[in-house]
This record gives sequence, C-alpha cells and structure tokens, in this order.
Amino acid sequence: MKKYALSLAASLALGAAVSAHAQSAPAPGASDPSFSAWSLAQQCGQKGDNAAQGQCVGAVRGIVRGYQYGVLFLSQRASLADTDTKRVSLCLTNTSVSSIVDDFTADAKQVSEADLRRTPAEVAVLGSVHAHHACS
Repeated sequence: MKKYALSLAASLALGAAVSAHAQSAPAPGASDPSFSAWSLAQQCGQKGDNAAQGQCVGAVRGIVRGYQYGVLFLSQRASLADTDTKRVSLCLTNTSVSSIVDDFTADAKQVSEADLRRTPAEVAVLGSVHAHHACS
C-alpha cells in the first residue's frame, strides 16, 4: 500500500505540473516533447532575456507547486507514516525560485544534451529540487 501511495503521489504531482505548464492538451498518454529538460535549461540559461526568464520561473514554480500540492493531497487522503510523507516532501522554507532555477541549471550542465532532450522537464526539475531540498 505504501508503494502504491508514493507512486500515486508522484503521478498526481507530475500530472499537476504538466497541467500547469500545458498550453494545449496533447493526446492522452503523450508527453510534450518541446517541454524537455533541455528546452527548459536553455530557456533558464538566457539570463539577459526577461521573457525567457519569466517563462523559466513560471514553469519551475508550476512544477514545484504542482508536486507539493500532490504530496499534500496524498498525505491528507492516504494513511502514510510521517516518515513516508517526509521522504517525498520538499523542504523549501526561505528558498527562492531563482535559487531553484540556478540549481537546476547547474545540474543540467552535468548531463549530456541527448539525455536532457529525452527527459521531461518536470522530472529533471523535481530531481534537482529533491537533490538539493529533500526533507530529512
């Protein structure tokens, strides 16, 4: 039951994040290939372009908030031990979105372009955020 609940939390969070970013609904079960980790990293790396930075910050904020709402939703509706909820939670107290973007951009530079192109942006952002801000 625990594995199912944690899997559901991840699925809900990812779904919420995808919905927050989607501009048009792709076919059911399809992902938006233009919203890859590579494309988001490129956008976030354009420090001198205010429009790109706004889109980057909006996408990252939507992904993180969607995930947090998914974890909150699951914790309110499933019988999870505090340790299980804490394990999938993010500790972002006093963390600015710009620092999350900087962490993601730095992490993306350590991954090959081919891998970034195959990785959904949501997965890469959440992996980066969890690596830097997991609750212990």
